[in-house]
Amino acid sequence: MFKGVYTALATPMAADGAVDYPSLGRLIEAQLAAGVDGLVLLGTTAETATLSAEEKNEILYFCTKQIQGRVKIIIGTGTNSTASTLQNTRDALAFKPDGVLVVTPYYNKPNPAGLIEHYKQVAALGAPVVMYHIPGRTGLKVPGEVLGRLLAEVPQIAGIKESDYDMAHVTDTAVKFGNRLSYICGNDDLFPQYLAINAAGIISAAGNVFAPAFVQIYKLFTGGQTQKAFALFAKLYPLIKACYLETNPTCVKYMLEKIGFGSQTVRLPLGEVSAENKQKIDRLLNAADASLFIH
Repeated sequence: MFKGVYTALATPMAADGAVDYPSLGRLIEAQLAAGVDGLVLLGTTAETATLSAEEKNEILYFCTKQIQGRVKIIIGTGTNSTASTLQNTRDALAFKPDGVLVVTPYYNKPNPAGLIEHYKQVAALGAPVVMYHIPGRTGLKVPGEVLGRLLAEVPQIAGIKESDYDMAHVTDTAVKFGNRLSYICGNDDLFPQYLAINAAGIISAAGNVFAPAFVQIYKLFTGGQTQKAFALFAKLYPLIKACYLETNPTCVKYMLEKIGFGSQTVRLPLGEVSAENKQKIDRLLNAADASLFIH
């Protein structure tokens, strides 16, 4: 259901922290021009945790009006509370997304019964669900046995955004469940490895800046030109790693500012990228092939 390159859209902000809608509009158009298959709204990269309910609603209204059905839309609705996740999902459904992205509840570390019931209640609202599995942020690694039960009991789960770095676990999940749903890469720096185990595509934070390159890598790989795909990935790899020198999306937003898409402003508790890391990023951007960037 969800195939190809999806960018987890950042939220450009003015110096005072207000949402910069002109820059957001330009960012959307640049993503569409790059040929992405979809956009994820209100994900981690959007700094959703720092947005008010009113801001989230305004962003969804603005983005869906701008996109006008030209690509698929997935809206992030997950929190560590089932009640607030359900409310977020109800609010999102008003914008008719193609799916909702629901992170495994963080901090709480739900037991299997609670985790399954959480997703059952979200799925009952009617939208296809993409489960977001990111143990490094949530503190919850879902065992294969529990995932099997979850997928059996909640058939509305149409995809998994996988951001685990345990490739043995990732491969095991892809083999067991890859034919049941869209198994989506959530680790920009492992994109070829995921494609090699038949991942459906990627949801990318680095794609905010490098969408043209990710689209081309995907097309080359799925077209059978795997060596060319990896050669392009290898060219992009240092820039991908630079996106994560500090907590996402601080470096991504700094890069966006450098190429003319809004400011580097992030909201507390995220802070400005260090001077040392800015210098590293500047050197990489200055030496990079401009065709890798959005325009």
